[in-house]
Amino acid sequence: MKRRISLRTKSSLTGFLFTLPALLGTAAFFVVPFGITLSLSVRESMGSEKFVGLKNYRDVLNSAAFRLAAKNTFKFFGVALPCILILSLLIALLLFRNLKKYDIFCTFFVFPLVLPVSSVVLFFQIVFSDLGVLNGILERLGLHAADWTGEQAFWVLLILYLWKNTGYNVVLFLAALNSVPKELYEAASLDGAGWWKKLTRITLPMIAPHTRFILVISIVNLFKSFREAYILFGDHPDQSIYMIQHFMNNNFANLNYIRLSVGAALVFLVIFALVGLLLGLREDEGNAASLKMKPCTASCAARNFTKGKKQAADGLESAAAKGRGMK
Repeated sequence: MKRRISLRTKSSLTGFLFTLPALLGTAAFFVVPFGITLSLSVRESMGSEKFVGLKNYRDVLNSAAFRLAAKNTFKFFGVALPCILILSLLIALLLFRNLKKYDIFCTFFVFPLVLPVSSVVLFFQIVFSDLGVLNGILERLGLHAADWTGEQAFWVLLILYLWKNTGYNVVLFLAALNSVPKELYEAASLDGAGWWKKLTRITLPMIAPHTRFILVISIVNLFKSFREAYILFGDHPDQSIYMIQHFMNNNFANLNYIRLSVGAALVFLVIFALVGLLLGLREDEGNAASLKMKPCTASCAARNFTKGKKQAADGLESAAAKGRGMK
């Protein structure tokens, strides 16, 4: 007698077969190489099988080049993340009020999304090079030309990151603002709430989950900004923008795969910790909300029912009294 397969099992098996190619590709190109990277990070050398524990990690953490790279990376994080979140939210609020009136802002920030990275970097080279447009304007005004690729390279990279990624964040914030029910703003207006109270009591709490997602996307894009920095300033830039990606790229060029593996593992740990922290905050907020919204007991439900019934009866009596008065 043949054994029948349930519909639920058949559906699960079908779904697994459809996702199997993607799972195999992820394992082959991401999971397995990352496992090899972790394995290399605890070996003595590339061709050696000797296990050295955390010795390579200690050597890298004590390296002056890695410390400089880590310092600049966290500095860039600390400046760029608040800037892009605040700027994106302000632009999204401005566009949300009257999108047609501010088309020029939308075009300016969304335009870099459709351009290749090399084209964006070429534009910045024209503007910020030693003989570029900006230095030409400064000289015509009688001012000294600035070293935009040297001492001011950090701010050039920050402007490039903001211009390249703000448009995407604005689109995400606009989607978040459109998800807020309009009735909440109408009720707040009836209560006499101003724009600041609407922003802090309605808008920001309602878009908090979207803001966390945008924060994660911004962190990922921060690590991707190495492409622009490498094309714009080369593999040995000014010390103010020498970041962990430069450290990893230079070790790859020098065939020092052990230090490269350690750097990749440390970057993974940082990203994992940041994302885990954001998810932990979300879970804590969910638990706090569930504690505030405790289920009503039977006695509580009975009291609420009696109270609602009394209010309905009072409403009917007042309506009837008004009707008799009109007659």
